[in-house]
Amino acid sequence: MKITVQALSADVFANSLTNLSVILEKGLAHATARKFDPAVLVNSRLAPDMLPLSRQVQIACDNAKNGTARLAGLEPPRFEDNEKTIEELRARIARTVDYLKGIPANAFEGSEDREFKVPVGPEKFLDFKGLDYLQRWAIPNVFFHITTAYAILRHNGVEIGKRDYLGGR
Repeated sequence: MKITVQALSADVFANSLTNLSVILEKGLAHATARKFDPAVLVNSRLAPDMLPLSRQVQIACDNAKNGTARLAGLEPPRFEDNEKTIEELRARIARTVDYLKGIPANAFEGSEDREFKVPVGPEKFLDFKGLDYLQRWAIPNVFFHITTAYAILRHNGVEIGKRDYLGGR
């Protein structure tokens, strides 16, 4: 079986984001059981200079959909960053996963060598070829933000572990 860019991007990201959604659901259950406002979790961060849980989820979704779209040569949908609840964050994940699963396999043909620029600030870009971008930018960024979201929830007492992060098999 040949390993494809679609399998390493859209499929991997959809699976990991689905696991993140389950973890968020456990966070909501944790807050409900302990009778505190789930917004505490949504706004929690690991350190004062880090982004809160809500932004970690938004950025993970954006990196997954935007990165996969770049690889497929498509324009990704734009989502507003206005989620304030765990339910809204889970809905954003669901929209992202639906988008990833809807990209046709043939859109990834030749993506290993496709050249493009990635914005990294105002009027600043990094140049990539597809496979290098996937390995060195897209995958690490998606997993960084998913892992940080996991760590924020775990730090706040949500009973989750490695199996939750990896998903059921």
